[in-house]
Amino acid sequence: MELPAILGGKPVREDKIYYGRQWISEKDIEAVREVLEGPFITCGPKVKEAEERLASYTGAKHAVVVNSGTSALHCACIAAGIKEGDEVITTPITFAASANCVLYCGAKPVFADINPETYNIDPASIRAHITDRTRAVIAVDFTGQVVQADEIRAICDEFGLVFIEDAAHSIGSSYNGKMVGNIADMTCFSFHPVKTVTAGEGGAILTNNDEYYKKLVLAHTHGITHDEDEMEGAPHEGPWYYEQISLGYNYRMTDFQAALLISQLDRIDEFVARRKKIVAAYDEAFKDVPGIIVQKNIPESDTSRHLYIIRLDLDKLTCTRREFFDAMSAENVQCQVHYVPVYWFPHYRHLGYEKGLCPNAEEVYKGIMSIPLYPAMTDKDIEDTIAAVKKLAAYYRK
Repeated sequence: MELPAILGGKPVREDKIYYGRQWISEKDIEAVREVLEGPFITCGPKVKEAEERLASYTGAKHAVVVNSGTSALHCACIAAGIKEGDEVITTPITFAASANCVLYCGAKPVFADINPETYNIDPASIRAHITDRTRAVIAVDFTGQVVQADEIRAICDEFGLVFIEDAAHSIGSSYNGKMVGNIADMTCFSFHPVKTVTAGEGGAILTNNDEYYKKLVLAHTHGITHDEDEMEGAPHEGPWYYEQISLGYNYRMTDFQAALLISQLDRIDEFVARRKKIVAAYDEAFKDVPGIIVQKNIPESDTSRHLYIIRLDLDKLTCTRREFFDAMSAENVQCQVHYVPVYWFPHYRHLGYEKGLCPNAEEVYKGIMSIPLYPAMTDKDIEDTIAAVKKLAAYYRK
């Protein structure tokens, strides 16, 4: 049997491939350059254009672009009226922002467990964690697979909760034919460089609710309005006049970021198609590999994956996850782990959260590992990644 490179064998490839990266074209660069050479690099027309493109792509009535996915989540919580003493249910298998945004509002994140096959939040666990203080559910489309939106919608309607979809991973996915962005009360996107489309950094909130939209606009621009109909105080003194009518934040996106986002959106269908092709190749390659568990996809979700996660069945392998991870790196296939359960972090421990809250999430976390997935991957990159996983799974098999 061929030795892993970490034990002296030859690696499957000579150069390193990373788990994710952006794909920037000359057209993207030219779009940004055009804005940088123009009169507006912020608070200009490209921001509005980006919002219109996102609304058109998703079918949502309104879009508000912001400077990060985290800011998008915070603004959604503000618009939902989350305040001190409230509770918001979310998942622990996510980036910390999905829960931190609740803390920003002085409220308490409550962690519901996940489905151990799909890794998305379990609607039954959501229901079990509802109290008279629950105000919203932040459901994360983990890896890009849409949550069980119909069931979550029904729960939210039954208890009068706001349904916020953390869709940082899932732009381009759909649920029963409906695009993500047009499903929940508010949907939050991220445009970080490893996401399906990028603005460098950036995010957006999508909604069909006019009242939420007004609150989102205020939340991301200092609570300031130029709209005379919204003003409360002094008479309008001139074109320079504005009023701050609520406490907001400076979460604006720049015009050159918006220009990059617009250019990237021109290629989103290409990006989604390539991601689906890579995922299909991985699914076929790993479906019968002992020691490797493939994430289950629900039929309602037409998924554009941001991450491809293999789960190591450590009962069938002689190695630890760290040993497998290091061995993949030695094969020059760089992986990552998404995510450490949020309530395991010191900040959350100091707030009183303890291990054991979500047994399924904690068990799944022990074996998960993200392998390379991004549209610019070549066919050889895909083949080498598959070869590395199979090589190590065979070597470490009990």
